[in-house]
Amino acid sequence: MSDNRADIMAEAMRLTRAGRLMEATAVIQRGLGAAPAPVAAPAPRPGGTLTSAPWTGTVGNAAANSPRLAMRRFDRVRVRRRARGAGKNRQRTSNVNPGAIVVPVAERGGALAAPGAATRHLLYRDTPGSRSYDLYIPSRYAGQPVPLVVMLHGGTQSAEDFAAGTAMNDLAERHIFLVAYPEQSLAANNQRYWNWFLPDDQRRDAGEPAILAGITRQIMTDLAVDPARVYIAGLSAGGAMAAVMAATYPDLFAAVGVHSGLAYGSAHDLPSAMVAMRTGGAAQPGSEVPLIVFHGDRDGTVASVNAHMLIAGRIGAASSVSAGAATPPPTRNEGEIGGRRYSRSVYRDADGRVIAELWIVHGGGHAWFGGSPQGSYTDRHGPDASAEMLRFFLEHEGLPGDRPRAVQR
Repeated sequence: MSDNRADIMAEAMRLTRAGRLMEATAVIQRGLGAAPAPVAAPAPRPGGTLTSAPWTGTVGNAAANSPRLAMRRFDRVRVRRRARGAGKNRQRTSNVNPGAIVVPVAERGGALAAPGAATRHLLYRDTPGSRSYDLYIPSRYAGQPVPLVVMLHGGTQSAEDFAAGTAMNDLAERHIFLVAYPEQSLAANNQRYWNWFLPDDQRRDAGEPAILAGITRQIMTDLAVDPARVYIAGLSAGGAMAAVMAATYPDLFAAVGVHSGLAYGSAHDLPSAMVAMRTGGAAQPGSEVPLIVFHGDRDGTVASVNAHMLIAGRIGAASSVSAGAATPPPTRNEGEIGGRRYSRSVYRDADGRVIAELWIVHGGGHAWFGGSPQGSYTDRHGPDASAEMLRFFLEHEGLPGDRPRAVQR
């Protein structure tokens, strides 16, 4: 954030205390051209080129944790699921509002689609509002129940940009799952930030959470999706909104990934969002949905304390479920990938089940680690966030009846 952040905050707070909320909002929005807005993506910083490269490192034991072997484990899990008929007899729980409509806008291939695959550009409309979204359908999808990953872009990004930068479509081709990329509208936010910090966009069945849940359910109705394997992830403002979705729709998502984002409920307006970006806001019990977090410890836009707040909220939720039983200490390991060190912590509940992972990339800034230079705000150094999130996702599944209730606010 630039040096004038304190002045912007001071003026915004003065106007807020005077009851001049629209003027306070305008002051902050005018400052967005010089300083990142809430959870915005920053310009590249000295000390590393924001590009990407293939995975070059390992996590923990090199033989047991290589990406290639991890992907083989994914394949074995998929074979076991097919053998027991996973997804064939499960109840569909999409619950799409009959009044919702999806308008096909275009279908395109090209750089984001492998031969035989397609990226459909669609528009979802319902009572809470409308948003466009891209849906990637891999070439080997043939109507069989498959996982769905919903990806929420960061500020100033588009759906296509985020798909290119995360390279999640490449993983979808290898492991046969659908990927949805909802896109924030300029009408809702003039720099395409998801409004994770507004009260009306932090509640179930209202605002942006209702729209994103509607998109997810629509895809589950239109295509064959395994309802036990629906996941959501995001970067920056998208990461913060992914945390909101896990809290408000835990019956819909089996796991959540937050990259460089903030915890649910850490802000209630623009000024408090800017404070939370620096301090993490107040820690509180969060969602019971399994959580994986990535954050750079030199992130100058969203302080890495927010990653720890996310984990604290998940642990708090686990403790409340287990009647206050203490969770065991995390298992930690460290390593180096692409010249950058990282720390990985794995958290379990009182019954020994993995509930969260925290990846802190040392020297990393505000960018998607292991991403592609075809998209914005990616960093080739450090672990491959897309591959690790997918691995974590496919290790967690659950039918809606098995999932916790939404966080009440």
